[in-house]
Amino acid sequence: MNFLSPAEIAVSAANAGKAKCSLPIWKMFILGILAGAYIGFGANLATKIGSMEGAGTSGGQFLFGAVFSVGLMLVVIAGSELFTGNAMACFISVCNGQATWGGLLTNWVVVFIANFVGSVLLVYIIYLSGFWGDATAISAMGIKAMAIAKGKLTLTFTQAFMRGICCNWLVCLAVWMAFAAKDIVGKIFAIFFPIMAFVSSGFEHSVANMFFIPMGITIANGAPGLAATANKMTPDALANIFNYSHFLSANLLPVTLGNIVGGSIFVAFIYWMLYLKK
Repeated sequence: MNFLSPAEIAVSAANAGKAKCSLPIWKMFILGILAGAYIGFGANLATKIGSMEGAGTSGGQFLFGAVFSVGLMLVVIAGSELFTGNAMACFISVCNGQATWGGLLTNWVVVFIANFVGSVLLVYIIYLSGFWGDATAISAMGIKAMAIAKGKLTLTFTQAFMRGICCNWLVCLAVWMAFAAKDIVGKIFAIFFPIMAFVSSGFEHSVANMFFIPMGITIANGAPGLAATANKMTPDALANIFNYSHFLSANLLPVTLGNIVGGSIFVAFIYWMLYLKK
């Protein structure tokens, strides 16, 4: 066969997790910054497509999800460290006795912080590029960016947590299937469909939200009067939602916890029990 069997994927994933947990911290951090930026590129492209005429149709929603998949393609094929994928790879390696809990926690913490740094770095590069508009008018892309952020910032804790589970279940299956492929084309197709499915479905990805929500916050803070009008909110209501404290408590925390459950339990632990447990 020109692809790995499920049992062979499990071995490959566990070996990859061991390598990830053994990386020097400085490499984890740099690779994590790259992954945050790569996912941000996919999120930015999705925002651009979502701001175009006809984006509100079912076809537009499909395209929004489809183009986002370029982010994980860059992560997997070019090489970088993504927290959500590591929720699966590091966990299955620990379950299999190939990595330690300390190594897992170090990887998750360092990579999570680095993903945030890379995502926000790209936010400011894109923001300063002027795609959102200017002090006199917010562009269609800027309005879409704020609408995406507002939708995520107004979820309940339970909604965000459950959507986080569904998201990383699919993301880690994309990574899992990419392990199976022995060529780049196979990896691209393995990644495309699950990522398109999670984004088009409206699930929540912690690292993608490190781009989507800070971009909305940055635009709102840069032109609060225009942003309040565009979002049909008072300036005070806008300030109460579009801020980092609210982002961390209302979205990033529950989504991250959901992503851990989705990747570690629903993919890593289950496949470890099925194929690797002695």
